[in-house]
Amino acid sequence: MAVQHVLWIGGPPGSGKTSVATRLARRHGLRLSSADTRTWIHRDRALTAGSAAARRFEDLSPVDRWAQPTEDLVAMSLHVERTQMVVDDVRALPTAPLIVAEGTPVRPSLLATEDVARTQAVWLLPTEDFQEQQLAARATPDGHARLYRRLGALIADEAAEHDAPVEVVDGSRPLEAMIEIVEARFADILAAGPLAESVPVRRQLLAEANRAIADQVGGFHARSWAEGDADSVIRQFVCECGDPACDAVVTVTVGEALAGPVLAHRRDTPDRRPRRRG
Repeated sequence: MAVQHVLWIGGPPGSGKTSVATRLARRHGLRLSSADTRTWIHRDRALTAGSAAARRFEDLSPVDRWAQPTEDLVAMSLHVERTQMVVDDVRALPTAPLIVAEGTPVRPSLLATEDVARTQAVWLLPTEDFQEQQLAARATPDGHARLYRRLGALIADEAAEHDAPVEVVDGSRPLEAMIEIVEARFADILAAGPLAESVPVRRQLLAEANRAIADQVGGFHARSWAEGDADSVIRQFVCECGDPACDAVVTVTVGEALAGPVLAHRRDTPDRRPRRRG
């Protein structure tokens, strides 16, 4: 099945791709498919397929896992294998409205296939200085930082190899400017649609995006080596009001988000009581 109904945004961690993709989805009524919310589903697929790297990741303790050499971390991240999984994910989704798919596994090698055109894709590539600023601001642990740097270099090399559409992220432009730049790249496709026009459908799409975040947390806590309770984990979720102009995020526990709807305004009025999603 072709994927002409998909907009692709790739780049290493910390490049802003998730923020850009999420805002475009909210503004235009797109379905959001984020690779970060499919990590544990993808890992289970790899384990079922007999991936030695996936098995090694599971067998190592969290401390030992991130002490491994950088190239081993890249292999255990399933960076290459997950690209096809991301494609499979979007192919399993409805073709309307348009989908915006984002994530580090969205690799420039997709342009070598017949499915993805350059007009459908862009890669956000941080400069070395900006990436280091992001890592420092987030107090990124050493193992994670080594992996993110290496993924950034691999994606940049692959983007050059495939002459991929690229936007350099150096911190000089605010997020809104980056959103507008990517939006302009996709202007013709967005104009052609189809887009979600009605508020109920937009709310449904936002609820799907929030449920994916909650499921990702649940997938982590379902691992044999994970500790803690998924419902008590605090995350940021998008407001589900469905207003195209709304860019509010709501910081609540996963349990509260699952009780939904997630709304930025007060939720304790009689007509805004949380109700459990099935």
